[in-house]
Amino acid sequence: MAEKITIEKIEENMELFKKMYDDVRIVNPLYKRVIEWKNSYIEPTDDICYKYWERGEICENCISIRAHLNDKTYFKLEQTDSVTMLVTAIPIEAEEPVVIELLKNATDSMLIGEGDYNEGEMIRTLVDDLNLKVVEDSLTCLKNRRYIDERLPVEIVKAAIEEKPLSIIFMDIDDLKLINDSYGHQLGDSVLKEVGKVLCGCIRDKLDWAARYGGDEFLICLNNTRLEEAEKVGSRIREEIEKISIKEDESFKIGVSMGIYTMEGEKLTPEELIHRADKKMYQAKEAKRAGIK
Repeated sequence: MAEKITIEKIEENMELFKKMYDDVRIVNPLYKRVIEWKNSYIEPTDDICYKYWERGEICENCISIRAHLNDKTYFKLEQTDSVTMLVTAIPIEAEEPVVIELLKNATDSMLIGEGDYNEGEMIRTLVDDLNLKVVEDSLTCLKNRRYIDERLPVEIVKAAIEEKPLSIIFMDIDDLKLINDSYGHQLGDSVLKEVGKVLCGCIRDKLDWAARYGGDEFLICLNNTRLEEAEKVGSRIREEIEKISIKEDESFKIGVSMGIYTMEGEKLTPEELIHRADKKMYQAKEAKRAGIK
């Protein structure tokens, strides 16, 4: 087993790191804050880590939260308007989530294939595409399970700090197996795509997000949203999905079951929050089977 990297080890080698890299910083990946450290004492600053990339929003593919969650080192390419950086994220053993980020300017040294990428948009487009593909579901327009695992903890921390409600909708498609068995998996995939389009169209851009949890299950995260508002979103999603029809059988309508849970005035882990919404979804499914409105 590899030896854990401690904050003391980082301090001992900081001068070396600064010689090797263009920028070195320590961040709390949950709070998205840059951290100052003096004599092994960690103190968060008001500096938000993703401001470095000049986009005004959390990175879609955050390797620091991944490094923390999986306790291993990760690498990725990231960029500002003027430079492309190779970022290395290394988890540090500490009482709170701490990751060291080592940033190396790769604008003039990172070449892929042939051509002068520094003069054009090709390398920038390629980096953006690669970072997005890591967190996108391959079938729908939605995010994937990895995105849920990495982003939901951040949303919970943000909601707790700002004392704002956070609602999630956990949803699955009713009888998708029957659709696959009756019409084939290709049509089943078409249903999943159409459901994904509905979810993307029913949430607020840049504020909320929707992801495919797995198979026929989906998770919708609604920031600063109370239960009553989340229920309205859920009703709109259900109504739009029920409009989806299968070409081979216009009478066959798509139905969904969903559970909604709002975290407000309490502190829940991502697993606890999902479990509570999942439980409500199961209750809704059982009520539907029993013919209860």
